Amino acid sequence: MDDILRIRLELDDAITYGDFPKARRLSREGLNISKDRELLGEAEYFSGQAEILNENYVEAIKHFDRAIEYNPRDGASYNDRALCMIEMGIIDEALPYFDKGIEAEPDFATIHHNKGWLLNKIGRYKESIAYFNKALELDKNRAVTYENLADAYLQLDNIGPALDALHKALEVLKPQYHHIREELLDKIRNIQGRPKRF
Repeated sequence: MDDILRIRLELDDAITYGDFPKARRLSREGLNISKDRELLGEAEYFSGQAEILNENYVEAIKHFDRAIEYNPRDGASYNDRALCMIEMGIIDEALPYFDKGIEAEPDFATIHHNKGWLLNKIGRYKESIAYFNKALELDKNRAVTYENLADAYLQLDNIGPALDALHKALEVLKPQYHHIREELLDKIRNIQGRPKRF
């Protein structure tokens, strides 16, 4: 695996699990390597990441658009552009960018996950489950996807699969994320304590 791909994957993981100091370090590292190697599209991508971390979503979108111009097959740039749009409250227009990202890079689990996450947030639970399952088909070790899958099942009052997904999230969660482990255990306890519906 080359340095750029490794940094991209580690950065995605750091942002997903809220390790923002690590994410900032990785975005700087990726930007420096990209500039040294004169990889203009990668430099735009990492510049966009830095802007996201500073909550400058308009500037981040500009960088992702330039990254896409350099490399139309960069699914992550479409994905991250969509996430910036969501942060700015532009929800409906974000969905097509996830689709473009999936078309550009169909084997990148994060894009499927994020489209599922948005569909779940806007109440399209059954559709979201399909995207979460696709993300897990591509990467079976995505604890965050199992957690979101559990939420979609809960929205549909499908308790058994929700608990299964939360237990799977605990199984694959990296050990350094102690606070997330506690959150998952709390969710399981809360679900098990719910009164049964008849």
